[in-house]
Amino acid sequence: MRELVRRIEAATPPHRDRSLDALRAFAILGVVLGHWLVTALVLDSGSLRGSSPLQHMPHLAPVSWTFQTLAVFFLVGGMVGAESHAAARARGDGYGKWLGARLCRLFKPVAAVLALWTVAAAAMLASGAELETARALVKLAVSPLWFLLVFAVLTAATPLVARISPLWPLAVVLHVDLVRFGFGGPQWLGWINVAAGWLVPYTLGALWVRNKPGRHTGWVLLALGAAAAVALVLWCGYPASMVGVPGERISNLNPPTLAAVAFGLAQCGLALLLRGPLGRAMRRPAAWAAVALVNLSAMTVFLWHQTALMAVTATGLLAGTALPGLHTVPDGLGWVLARLAWLPVFALALAVCWAAFHTYEQGGRRKTRGASRLVRARERKHATHA
Repeated sequence: MRELVRRIEAATPPHRDRSLDALRAFAILGVVLGHWLVTALVLDSGSLRGSSPLQHMPHLAPVSWTFQTLAVFFLVGGMVGAESHAAARARGDGYGKWLGARLCRLFKPVAAVLALWTVAAAAMLASGAELETARALVKLAVSPLWFLLVFAVLTAATPLVARISPLWPLAVVLHVDLVRFGFGGPQWLGWINVAAGWLVPYTLGALWVRNKPGRHTGWVLLALGAAAAVALVLWCGYPASMVGVPGERISNLNPPTLAAVAFGLAQCGLALLLRGPLGRAMRRPAAWAAVALVNLSAMTVFLWHQTALMAVTATGLLAGTALPGLHTVPDGLGWVLARLAWLPVFALALAVCWAAFHTYEQGGRRKTRGASRLVRARERKHATHA
């Protein structure tokens, strides 16, 4: 372990902003833990159906605020996207080459998920599994893909969105919600917020790269975003949960609402305030090694964490009875305690998925690094001859 920590520390460029990697790692782990805690597959008359503890215990809704960390991921994405595009232009790389490299890292691991679940769905149906069970499992498996599609669109638009203010997409979200909820407009308008809502933290990240404002901006975002989110929940009828809850008339996340965007701004403010302390903490080689390992497999962890949960749930069916916290209705403290006990088992299943599929994420990165080393070697050779 010490040798691994030493190698990671030695391989890290001195100029790397480790605080951004720490924020990205925390955002990914927040999403994973959030899904593992609020996703329930209930055994009902021989089939599995989706449920949520927030559906049966709405007083736990504020807990969801801790694990809904997508805004932080888009904030870091905006920062990294703006910086990488600027660096590509400085090197003379064209937009197509830059975008191709960025999207390849996103979508190459997706192929393995889609292939496995296509085969799994066909096998379940062929073996006589209930259609509701197959639909519930496949829906959970592919649900992370919507996030990647939105992130890919915003990444492709980086040269444009890096020049605009976050106030513009925020105004779009405000007016869409005003029409939907205030004037009884069509609900399909809400899907405009899928792009506009996540564009707010993405453009905020790009703006931060351009202007590098002081800590007071982080405090303002945290205070105003939190106050707005609380006000919208208490007095404007928005749900308290920042994740989707089965049966709820309104979801703050699907599509994003003004309350979710306000909450995301508060998270972004907190993230920006934490950059300094996180940067200092990441100077410790052991802490940095843990964060670096999560980032190296971020897409693998994100894409396969729901599959890990479902693999454990399906394996548990072999017990012949509904296991607490795994197949039972999430309607009490007993379920919560049992689910917490299952988390290490989910993590073990995710580690198995990582061992089987992380090469799909690392392959392209290794090729890129190898090409970069070859170019540097040639440059040194030419310089020597000169």
